[in-house]
Amino acid sequence: MRANCFAGRNSVEVRDVPDPSLLSRRDAIVRVTSTAVCGSDLHLVDGYVPSMQDGDVLGHEFMGEVVEVGSGISGDTLRVGDRVVVPFPIACGSCNACAAEMYSCCENSNPNAAIAEKMFGHPVAGIFGYSHLTGGYAGGQAEYVRVPFADVGPLKIESDLTDEQVLFLSDILPTGWMGAEMCDIRSSDVVAVWGAGPVGQFAMDSARVLGAHEVIAIDREPYRLEMAAAAGHTTINFDDTDVRTRLLELTGGRGPDKCIDAVGLEATHGSASLQTYDRVKQAVRSETDRPHALRQAILSCRSGGTVSVIGVYGGFIDKFPAGAWMNRSLTLRTGQAHVHRYLEPLLRRIEAGELDPTRVITHRLSLEEAPHAFDIFKNKQENCEKVVLTP
Repeated sequence: MRANCFAGRNSVEVRDVPDPSLLSRRDAIVRVTSTAVCGSDLHLVDGYVPSMQDGDVLGHEFMGEVVEVGSGISGDTLRVGDRVVVPFPIACGSCNACAAEMYSCCENSNPNAAIAEKMFGHPVAGIFGYSHLTGGYAGGQAEYVRVPFADVGPLKIESDLTDEQVLFLSDILPTGWMGAEMCDIRSSDVVAVWGAGPVGQFAMDSARVLGAHEVIAIDREPYRLEMAAAAGHTTINFDDTDVRTRLLELTGGRGPDKCIDAVGLEATHGSASLQTYDRVKQAVRSETDRPHALRQAILSCRSGGTVSVIGVYGGFIDKFPAGAWMNRSLTLRTGQAHVHRYLEPLLRRIEAGELDPTRVITHRLSLEEAPHAFDIFKNKQENCEKVVLTP
C-alpha cells in the first residue's frame, strides 16, 4: 500500500509499505477514506519529538471503512463495512485511566511504556503515527491502518454526514473542546486563545458554544485572524500589537478570565530577546520546547483565572513563571485530549449545527501530494489552515 512516511528531519515521502494485518483478536483493519495533516505532525518532522525512525508512517487523524475485524470483536460492536472515525489515542478501555475516562493516559496501549516513563515519569497511551515514544504504531496517512483495541476506539458514523464533517472528531475538534471545557467557562468570561490554527479555531468555537462572553484570538497570520474574525471572535495580531497591553485594555485592566494555549512547543510569540534565548537553548539541547505562548498566557491571565494548555509540549522548558502561577492563584490544566470521552457528544453537536468542523479546511489534496501538504502547512503558504488528504 501507499503511505506517507518520515524520511528524516524536515522530510516526508510517500512510499510503498507492507499492508497491515491483524495482530490481535481485538484488532481491526480500516481502509482510509480521509486523513489530515495536523500541527502535531510538524513537531515530529521538525525533529522535536524523539524516537522517530526512517520509514515510520505518519498521521493520527483519519477515518474510513472497516475491512477486517479480529475474532474477539462482536458484530454488535464493529463489523466489516462499518464507517468509522478513529481517535488518535489508543485506549484499552479497562485500565484505571480508561475507567476514569482519561483515555490518553491509558496504561496498556503503549508497548514502549518504558521509553515514555523515562521521558515523562509515567507512561502515556499509544498514539497512531506519533513516534516510538508513544508505541511506534503506523499512522493514518496511508491506504490502510491496523486499529488496536478496535472494540473500544472507533466511532461508527451511521448518518449521511460527509467525511469532512466528522473527520476532525479523531483529534482536533475534541482537543479544542477539551481546552475550553477545562476552563469551566461562565457567561461573563472573556477567553483568550493563543494560536489561531485549527485547534485554536475549534477552542474558540467551543468557548463560544459553552457560553463565553467574548473570545479573543491571538496570532500573527492575517488569514488565520480573518478566519477567527469571520467566526465572530475578536483578534489580536502579535506582530503589531503588544498582546498583554491589548488584553488589559479589552478587559478593564484585569486580564482575560480564561486563557488557552493552543500553540505548544514551537511558539514564536514573545520578545526578540526571548525568542533568541530559547532558540539558543534548543540548539545546545538544554531546552527542548519554546514556551513563549505559555509564559504570556500565565502573565496575562487575571488573578484567580485558569490557563488551559492543549498545545503539545514534549520535554523541558526554561523560565517558567512559577511565581506568577503560584502567587496569583492561577489554575493550570492540561492534557492530551481524551478523545473517546467526547466522540458522541460532539457528533450530536455537529448534527445539530452547533459546530461546523469544515470551516477550517482550506486544502484538499491526494495522499500522493502529502509532501506538498506538509510544506505549505508548515511554511504557512497559500493561506493553508488545514489540509485533508484522500488516499
